[in-house]
Amino acid sequence: MGIKKLVLAYSGGLDTSYCLMRLSKEGYQVHAVSVNTGGFDHNQVKEMKTKALQMGAHTYESINALSSFYKKVVKYLIYGNVLKNNTYPLSVSAERIVQAIEIIQYAKKIGANAIAHGSTGAGNDQVRFDLIFQVMAPEIEIITPIRDLKLSREDEIAYLKENGVELSWEKAQYSVNQGLWGTSVGGKETLTSHESLPESAYPSQIEKETTESVVLHFEKGELKGIDGEIDEPINNIQKLQDQAKKFGIGRDTHVGDTIIGIKGRVGFEAAAPLIILKAHHLLEKHTLSKWQQFQKEQLANFYGMLLHEGQYLDPVMRDLEAFLNSSQNTVTGKVFVSLHPYRFELNGIESDHDLMNASFGSYGEMNKGWTADDAKGFIKILSNQNKIYQHINNEK
Repeated sequence: MGIKKLVLAYSGGLDTSYCLMRLSKEGYQVHAVSVNTGGFDHNQVKEMKTKALQMGAHTYESINALSSFYKKVVKYLIYGNVLKNNTYPLSVSAERIVQAIEIIQYAKKIGANAIAHGSTGAGNDQVRFDLIFQVMAPEIEIITPIRDLKLSREDEIAYLKENGVELSWEKAQYSVNQGLWGTSVGGKETLTSHESLPESAYPSQIEKETTESVVLHFEKGELKGIDGEIDEPINNIQKLQDQAKKFGIGRDTHVGDTIIGIKGRVGFEAAAPLIILKAHHLLEKHTLSKWQQFQKEQLANFYGMLLHEGQYLDPVMRDLEAFLNSSQNTVTGKVFVSLHPYRFELNGIESDHDLMNASFGSYGEMNKGWTADDAKGFIKILSNQNKIYQHINNEK
């Protein structure tokens, strides 16, 4: 048999570095692939390539998936105002779906026999990666050394040192995963139920203690401009993140249920995602009907849950996306936001589709669309079902 061609989902960290060296020494032709969803700059990619080739990779490829990530996932998270457990903007889980899709497509492209990732057996990522791989390419073998061998971090470091890799693998106090839709932060505090992350744990430190105003321009649900300057949504997300992170905005700790049934806790920093989601939601309150908003809340929550659990390829996700797309037809206008240290305010909106149209009727004020008798009759009929219930059950 010839050399088995293998694609490794490579991040440059300890786990994937161990996988790269071990699999290459076991005779695999390892093609290391990094998928950039907003976490790597040019210098980081260059460094990752150097390390990968030094540790035995046959080739190294960096795939820029920012556009794919936005179009396939982030756009719908905004449309749905998706916050898992009303807290977390699905920063990491959303990335993993796109990364898995890009990796399996690359594996097919080069005719790989196997695909590998560095996930452990305790977390969510193993499920997300394996589900996508198995659905899209059931014929390709999945190899997971860290999970299968139940390796500790110390075991991995020892193996790499034995094989001449003397890079610094000392365990950082905090694990940080950065991307377009937020940055997760894990540390000793998140392993408990009562401690909070210290200020120093967050990648962005507060630089501003004043107040700034910013105007977000939405067009059919997408962020198309900031302060009158029109640009692509991806660029706008990054610009807003750069501006808002200096205020220490967007920090929180998420507690949730993992796919495998245990509770997990993680800190995160997501200034732009939280501002965008809340601003978009406010604009929807003004431009959508009551029942549009009601149905969106149910379906968007379901969409977020399925995405979090790796079920992106289920056809129901395309059905939900069709609904979310349709719901955005009138979500166009400006949202006025104030940035303050550690918080932001939504001051109001301006839209041609604003349903608070004073020419028809103002809440709590004199109406122009109905008479007093109309209102009395409406209320009388509306009370019928409760009148009947109370009459039937009064004596009981």
